[in-house]
Amino acid sequence: MLLGVNHKTAPVEIRERLAFTNDPGAPYRALQIIPGCKEFSFLSTCNRVEVLFVAEEGEATERRIRDFLFAGSMSYEEAGKYVYLHCGQAAITHLFRVGASLDSMIIGEPQILGQLKEAYRNAMERNCTGVILNRLMHKAFSAAKRIRTETAIGSSAVSISYAAVELAKKIFGNLNNKRAMLAGAGEMAELAAQHLVNQGVEEVVVANRTFERAVNLARCFNGRAVAFDELVPQLAHVDILISSTGAPDLILRKDDLKPIMRQRRNRPLLLIDIAVPRDLDPKLNDLENVYLYSIDDLANVVEINKAERDKEALRAEAIVAEETIKFMGWLGNMEITPTIVAIRRKAEEIRAGELERSLAGLANLSDQEKKSLDKMTAAIVNKLLHHPIIYLKGNGDGEELPQRLAAARRMFGLDNES
Repeated sequence: MLLGVNHKTAPVEIRERLAFTNDPGAPYRALQIIPGCKEFSFLSTCNRVEVLFVAEEGEATERRIRDFLFAGSMSYEEAGKYVYLHCGQAAITHLFRVGASLDSMIIGEPQILGQLKEAYRNAMERNCTGVILNRLMHKAFSAAKRIRTETAIGSSAVSISYAAVELAKKIFGNLNNKRAMLAGAGEMAELAAQHLVNQGVEEVVVANRTFERAVNLARCFNGRAVAFDELVPQLAHVDILISSTGAPDLILRKDDLKPIMRQRRNRPLLLIDIAVPRDLDPKLNDLENVYLYSIDDLANVVEINKAERDKEALRAEAIVAEETIKFMGWLGNMEITPTIVAIRRKAEEIRAGELERSLAGLANLSDQEKKSLDKMTAAIVNKLLHHPIIYLKGNGDGEELPQRLAAARRMFGLDNES
């Protein structure tokens, strides 16, 4: 099952209630103690928060996970307006679409796959995943790689950071002789800096709470770093601010900027807030010659290569459907009867093949002797398979069924072809 909230189902003011920034381990600790949540991974980005999980009692577990996500900020019923829940095949398809960037605000942007891999790594290191999610996540990664290889969806891809720079170009015409400041020194800030430099911006200034990180990022683009406390005074000298910090509260308010705008003699100032929770006070838009855009506004900015991306997206959707069917086949085999049938079938194919090759060199045997050899080899195979099959059907000394099935399927090489 997959429970989540994203940019399509909830505005930024709802999503920022679900932003987990202070203690990255807290969500895992909370989810691990939810009864019935056997395996899970947790993904939190600017545009989505999702929990992918395996549960014995899906409905009860989903209710507890939803309550955890909203942490009492709204009722279960009210939260239902913003969440989506996918089960079984629909959950698999959704995960594959997310990894392939088909569900992103900007189709084809490459960041989400890295974020999904990090989410899986965090869950795996905390022993939150098991047989099913381990295989599912790896299949999501390979499906995304296949889509990148077999389609051109990545060739015209753009990120949120790129969208922010495109918005700046739309406001100013071009970015020559413009100065830009980045609040935050993470991946989104780095991408924004790269796009700004590519568009000819005169200077990039980086402000970050960890000054060393600001220095390192600024050095990459021949820019300069400033202490985070200098952010507001520096706004007197720049034309663009792109903010993407992980701060839990606003870093710039209307009253902070009022005196700066007088100092600027009301030269236009573009503020782009791509942080969740928001960095910039929405009331900043009330100031004259201040143009504030949030992350949701960027959804309407970039239309470059849209037709081409949509065409490639159709090809990518077909690959997602194909990979989903393949995984559903594997999942269907993660039951006792299909696995036992597959083991017996493989053993019989090996026995029959080896017997046929042996009999070809024993031309003098009578029909009765050949039947005796056939019976003997069949009996040997049955005796060899007896204990593995008892192991599968039994309680496995406390080992859960998915683990027993996975071990047996690996041992007999049943999934090597998939």
